[in-house]
Amino acid sequence: MSLIKFGNPRVQKDQMTPLLKHQLPSPSSQRKAKMLVLLASIFVVHIATVIMLFVSTIANVWVVSDLRAESVGLWKNCTIGGCGDSLSYAGEDALKAVQAFMILSIIFSVISLVVFVFQLFTMEKGNRFFLSGATLLVCWLCVMVGASIYTHHYANSSKNGYEKSHHGYSFILTWICFCFSFIVGILYLVLRKK
Repeated sequence: MSLIKFGNPRVQKDQMTPLLKHQLPSPSSQRKAKMLVLLASIFVVHIATVIMLFVSTIANVWVVSDLRAESVGLWKNCTIGGCGDSLSYAGEDALKAVQAFMILSIIFSVISLVVFVFQLFTMEKGNRFFLSGATLLVCWLCVMVGASIYTHHYANSSKNGYEKSHHGYSFILTWICFCFSFIVGILYLVLRKK
């Protein structure tokens, strides 16, 4: 059995140093990687918000009856057999306002997403994400106003025509979008400086 001589430890350390320097990422590349992960996460939450806004506005499950298999949304009354052509309170101005604000929230959310992608690749560091953040905060205001009007006028069981009812998934998704659009909008405004 022969012994392997590794040589002078000092020589080994000097020979390993260049190798380690190339393998370890620099602090600036670590910051860039963290920023990319953060931007990707924000982008995913923004896309999820857009999808949830579409679903909550289109689906007719804002209020669900506990006694019968019925639900009501922004556009129609629905039962097991299908959805009726209109709501019992379709002509009310409050419902028209909710419909308008929810449609506006979708429009502003999609515009904000497109602007985000555009700004990501074209604008310089200090100006990035300001417009997308501001647009998403306008979306947040639209969601807040629309959901608040609906909550005040129709979410109560005495006002929606159902004796016993609870909030449907569309109503809940709307309030989740309210939170997400605010958080992502603020993050865009904070990230514009980085």
